[in-house]
Amino acid sequence: MTRTFEEIAAGLEPVRDSRPIAAGERIHVVGIGGSASAGAALSAAAAGAIVTGCDTGGPSQYTQPATAAGIAIDWQHDAAHVVGSNGRPLVDRVAVTKALTSVRPDHPELTAARDAGIVAESVQQVIADAAATNGQRLVGITGTHGKSTTTGWLVHLLAAAGRDPSAFVGALLPMSLAGGLLSSTTRIGEGPEFVVEADEYAGNFDPYRAWLGVVVSAEWDHPDVFADRSDVVATLAGWVRRFIASGGVAPASAERPVLVANVGDEGVVELLETLEDWAGRRVLVDLLDDSSADLTAHRRRLVERFGRVPGSTALVGRVVSLDAAGAAAEILGPGIGGSPAPALVATPLAGRHMLLDGLLALAAALACGADPAALLPAFGAFGGVGRRLELKGDVGGVVVLDDYGHHPTAIRATFEAVRQRYPGRRLWAVYEPLTFHRTAAMLDAFADVLATAERAAIVDIWAVRDPDTTIVSAADLARAVDARGTPALATGSAEASAATLATLVEPGDVVLVMGGGRSYVTAEQLVERLRGEIPTA
Repeated sequence: MTRTFEEIAAGLEPVRDSRPIAAGERIHVVGIGGSASAGAALSAAAAGAIVTGCDTGGPSQYTQPATAAGIAIDWQHDAAHVVGSNGRPLVDRVAVTKALTSVRPDHPELTAARDAGIVAESVQQVIADAAATNGQRLVGITGTHGKSTTTGWLVHLLAAAGRDPSAFVGALLPMSLAGGLLSSTTRIGEGPEFVVEADEYAGNFDPYRAWLGVVVSAEWDHPDVFADRSDVVATLAGWVRRFIASGGVAPASAERPVLVANVGDEGVVELLETLEDWAGRRVLVDLLDDSSADLTAHRRRLVERFGRVPGSTALVGRVVSLDAAGAAAEILGPGIGGSPAPALVATPLAGRHMLLDGLLALAAALACGADPAALLPAFGAFGGVGRRLELKGDVGGVVVLDDYGHHPTAIRATFEAVRQRYPGRRLWAVYEPLTFHRTAAMLDAFADVLATAERAAIVDIWAVRDPDTTIVSAADLARAVDARGTPALATGSAEASAATLATLVEPGDVVLVMGGGRSYVTAEQLVERLRGEIPTA
């Protein structure tokens, strides 16, 4: 059963046009431990706000940069954070994620704020306001999967081209990009672009009135709010139709909004067909597996089919190699390569999907006006973002990887990348399902893909925003995988899973830990146990 976006966002103010954050504006972030919430806090503080936060989950990889930036965080919820004993407001507005409002619209801090007349808004609204504070034009990257890597890669390319972007990414950026002493979801820059990972869930991306948007993929996901892929496509189309010329910046000649689209994805093709009457420019991106494909002819066909608006163009590539060293492609696009001599780009990141994410980022950087001469040398220097096939350790011949994958398509692509990098080795798929409703709705699809590994372990389901935690269990998924011929077991909590796995893995194994909740703890503790830093009972 699906719920409306309004039900998910119960108690929040409607989305509005972004406005500059006033110097000294007091903003309290409820649930600051999440990636977007921490990003909102850091962006608002950099824009001149006085920011506080609270979370019952304790310090996380996302809150560490906020603490380092001097943001006061209380590790409990309390109405006293927002309203004084005299009933007067202590803050000007409250920012919160829909992961909280979807299950606790009566949260005591939100209730106290509303009773005191304090505005409660989404954390994405705060990020959009931070962009408006410095007059930066918004560039949004969305899609069912691939958002974080594409966003991080675009930030890397724009920085390498000297454009000094600001950014929010849903994964940790390396310190070299975050611009601080810690990895962070946020970068503070002074250039013309503010790049955001734009989450489609329940309209989270609605505050982002972008000038340029990238759609990486469009598949069915979030069954609590989307009934099918058509619902996802319709939501993406609504977002694109709200793009604005030049992202709110007013140069002498306003630029049309731009959509960078992965035409190799069926859902994105459906989106382009839905947007046939939209007046913005299209930048069409495609990666072909045929090494003999005629890129010039393919570019022409794509523009003829989808790029009817003047100024539309295409960037296309053909895979050259996918091996343990990474991936490479020959590409042809606006200002890059020429027939019959396309340019060669390569990345140390494993997987065809990573290479495609890089091409989408490259196309977006070109559309922003970055110099191709600076972009091509920088392409292969991007080392990825946190929890995207991240190597946590290689101990006694056991490789432990951490990845955010939590959708069947993303898991399958990640498996292919692991087998590319570690050919012939036994693969352990350790999966922490993200939300009960997704697990129940996609149980067979998850079981099918997990059964392509040699071994599987299912960590307790991470509920996040689930009001019903009884509809399915980790054991149900383990049994479904086992029934398909792959030995599988439900291993309990993130910590218990690490302890169990430490007794089962053998030299030569590759352990891929995946999930969107606390599965990173499983990866970290498994490495510690293999090293003997945590005793194994």
